[in-house]
Amino acid sequence: MKVIDGYYYTKNHEWVKVENEEALIGVSDYAQHAMGQIVYVELPEIDDEFQQDDSFSVVESVKAASDIYIPISGRVIEVNEALEDEPELVNEDPYENYICKIKISDKSELDNLMDANEYTAFCEKE
Repeated sequence: MKVIDGYYYTKNHEWVKVENEEALIGVSDYAQHAMGQIVYVELPEIDDEFQQDDSFSVVESVKAASDIYIPISGRVIEVNEALEDEPELVNEDPYENYICKIKISDKSELDNLMDANEYTAFCEKE
């Protein structure tokens, strides 16, 4: 299982990479392994606004469809359109193949998330 230092993680297995006032968001390596072969990713719309823990995407695999929850509040400023035609990219590298980029509304919400060490320990208990 790949976990990247410097990223933030949720108990629902999403990750956040913060870049100043913006953040890339995707699903973790643990999540993509658990889901199996991903066949569809529903992307949010540009300018959609979400509050922390809102469902903002759906990822479908050969096993099931899973809601994806936004780890931190913000407004969508970019989506990874490559996933529309190639959703399996999430299986290939879930950290390179983010779902969206947001403009962060409240950076203090990062305090509610896990760092790489905490997330690794959390996954080992699952």
